[in-house]
Order: sequence, then C-alpha cells, then structure tokens
Amino acid sequence: MEINYQLKNVELVANQLIGQLSTKTILLYGNMGVGKTTLVKALVKALGCKDEVSSPTFSIVNEYGLGNDKIYHFDLYRIKNMEEAYNFGIEDYLDSGHWILIEWPEVIESILMDPFNVVHLELDSKKNRILTLK
Repeated sequence: MEINYQLKNVELVANQLIGQLSTKTILLYGNMGVGKTTLVKALVKALGCKDEVSSPTFSIVNEYGLGNDKIYHFDLYRIKNMEEAYNFGIEDYLDSGHWILIEWPEVIESILMDPFNVVHLELDSKKNRILTLK
C-alpha cells in the first residue's frame, strides 16, 4: 500500500493505515524530519488514546494507556547497539502483546522475530509525504 499525503491529512492517513495493519508492531523508517513522530501521534489518536503524545527521543520509550491495552512508542535514534537496547528491557516490551510503535528500528532488527508491519516515509520534491506499508 502506498499513500501520498500532505501533513494536514495525517489523521486520515493514520485511520487508513490502521485498517491495513496485520499486527500491533509497527516499524517506522524514514529520514530525520519526514514525519515519523507526527504519524505516531495520529496513530495513537486513531487507536482511541486520549493521552498527550510526545517524542521519546531522550526517554527512549513513552507509554500511553488504551483501555485494557497499552501503546509503547519508541525512538531508538540514540541507541547505538543491542546492548543498550537490552539494558532498557526491549525484549520485555516486544513480548508484551501491546501496541509497539518504533521509530529508527534499525538497531534492533536482528531480534525482531514476531510478525510486524514496516512503514517507510519519504518526502517528495513538493514536501508531500509518501507512506509505503510493507
């Protein structure tokens, strides 16, 4: 699935994306500033969460409540190796059965065994976003 959109339509895109997901684990790839965190905010809202969403760049993970479920939002940009990921308990989060939204997942790809969805975000020459779901 591929969606071309402007940032002002990110909430519509989030709803479309949720309808196409096959798992509760989403890996978000894209360059700095492409809109990964903005998409996560829209996804969290579309899932029905009322919590304030912010980037976990320094905290690594933010947790949001969702009725009987949870959403874990990771920003692994500052994680340099698997040892750092193991030190904050990444495997416990991945095995939790809750929603897992991971920005910059490259460093932990080697331990991802369960099914997951991959979202690639790009900017075109007119600053529109191109979302590709794999």
